[in-house]
Amino acid sequence: MTDSQKWMVLAVTGISFGLLYLLTPVLMPFIVAAFLAYLGDPVVDQLEARGVGRTLGVVFVFALMVLAFGAVLFFFIPLMEDQITHFFTQLPHYLQSINSRLIPWLDGQFGVGIGSIDLSELRTVLEQHWKEAGGIMTTVAGSVSKSGAVVFQWLMNVFLVPVVTFYLLRDWDILVAKVQGLVPRTSAGYIRQLTLEIDLVLAAFMRGQFYVMLALGLIYSMGLTFVGLDLAVLIGMVAGFVSFVPYLGSIVGVVIACVAVLVQFQDFSQLLPVLAVFGAGQVIEGVLLTPWLVGDKIGLHPVTVIFAVLAGGQLFGFIGVLIALPVASVIRVLLDHVHDKYTDSEFYREKETVELHQKSE
Repeated sequence: MTDSQKWMVLAVTGISFGLLYLLTPVLMPFIVAAFLAYLGDPVVDQLEARGVGRTLGVVFVFALMVLAFGAVLFFFIPLMEDQITHFFTQLPHYLQSINSRLIPWLDGQFGVGIGSIDLSELRTVLEQHWKEAGGIMTTVAGSVSKSGAVVFQWLMNVFLVPVVTFYLLRDWDILVAKVQGLVPRTSAGYIRQLTLEIDLVLAAFMRGQFYVMLALGLIYSMGLTFVGLDLAVLIGMVAGFVSFVPYLGSIVGVVIACVAVLVQFQDFSQLLPVLAVFGAGQVIEGVLLTPWLVGDKIGLHPVTVIFAVLAGGQLFGFIGVLIALPVASVIRVLLDHVHDKYTDSEFYREKETVELHQKSE
């Protein structure tokens, strides 16, 4: 590659990142659609290999996605709503138990002068905040109803995701072939090998990690439901879906679940089943889920994962958080190839030769 070609590649890369930064507000439906299409493409390819037409296979996979999304809306959202409603219905009883049992126990064991919780004052504060929240929601609803652009953009996002997903699924192989056709013929073999490695890493993360998160959410939800926690499904799914950052899901889940257990039961012994649920979830993830669904293809250090998520959020907001780990995985593959080229270069070998010569003297 000549110097002019290198400068051209750098210019195109810089312009691409600049456009990505400027277009961040409108990229959400396209990123979600690309993620769904990437998840569904292997299934469509398998159906196509068995003689099913591409369009028919896309329709079948797309229908499965719609049914899965509908099942989530139909089962989980009403269930979480019922649990939250039940929790707030029982909140006065929980607070009364805290006043009569938990606070005196803390005072006797640790000498902590917390004092009792005034239920009437708390009720007044909650009513005031609910009134303020209702006023704020009324104001927001009024402004949104007057702002046709906001409503139009929201409706367009809802409409765009399934439409773009369908067309990306149908034309995925064509798009990949066109991109490969733009690669210079002298570098086609190397680029093809590089893209295969990137695809393996992205598949391990985007497909495997998604299934790990979903499985952990279900495990935590069922375990906390068995414990008898009112907010079991909500806490379990939140812990599952933030587990893409190592240890963050279990830490968040344990903290929230322990607070909820103390509020609901006022009994420290009930913390042991909660800790057992999250401990079992971590064991299942490490021994079964991650090796089976993800494997060792990603290879990102936990510190790298945390930095990537924070950096993505700082640069591109919520979209940056979504794409941080896939981008970091691609960068890791590229850095591995840069490392290999460096260790095979004359500069590195000359340095190694000089060091050996100095040692021999």
